[in-house]
Amino acid sequence: MTFFRDTATVFQREITPSLREPTAILFSMAQPLLFLFLFGPLLAGTPGFEASPWQWFVPGILVMMCLFGPMMAGYNLLVELGSGSMERMLVTPLNRSAMLVGRTLKEFALLLVQAVLLIALSVPLGFQLHPVGVLAGLALLLVFGVGLGSLSYVLAIAAHPGGELFYAVTQLVLFPLMLLSGVLLPMDAGPGWLQVVSRINPVSHIADAARALFSGQLLDPSVLAGGLAAVVLATIGLVVGTRAVKRGI
Repeated sequence: MTFFRDTATVFQREITPSLREPTAILFSMAQPLLFLFLFGPLLAGTPGFEASPWQWFVPGILVMMCLFGPMMAGYNLLVELGSGSMERMLVTPLNRSAMLVGRTLKEFALLLVQAVLLIALSVPLGFQLHPVGVLAGLALLLVFGVGLGSLSYVLAIAAHPGGELFYAVTQLVLFPLMLLSGVLLPMDAGPGWLQVVSRINPVSHIADAARALFSGQLLDPSVLAGGLAAVVLATIGLVVGTRAVKRGI
């Protein structure tokens, strides 16, 4: 119970500034909407997308948003480390894992608002809504986001006080993870070596699982593989992140 109480406390602390500036949430939707309306229609009529590209493309955008949102959450921690506010939190009896999860849940709450808006705009375009599958897919992204957010905080702690390491690693890691996951284009048409690298990428399995869930295929084999990948990332992130918070600040 202490863990959940502390998580709620941290979440409330982190979400309050965002609630005071709701326009920032809308502005953050600019890039996903550009992908939805300007990139998505290009898939119509291409091999494998003769019917409707939206069932494949919308979950991919959500995975991309989940990849960039929580992974960049460490930036806020860098600011707090520089101002000294994080040190003041560490003298409190807050659970260290709760500090990581609460911060990541804030990022996911913003992502959830954006996801609802994105899905609502996709339905008139041809996206078929499967409520149970959508909820299961969002739960998958929540687990995935917790792992990414925790790893992002580890990187922020390692990059303090300069922060150059954080920006360099995130840019070096994020784009290959995104491009090799097939969130924007299917990897089946790529060369053999690219497909092999893609299958090693855990984000590709999470993207496949999200697409299956959003299509209502709850028992698809890709759901198990994607779920395991998300759980492993979340476990590693929480373990490494908790140790970093205890020892590295």
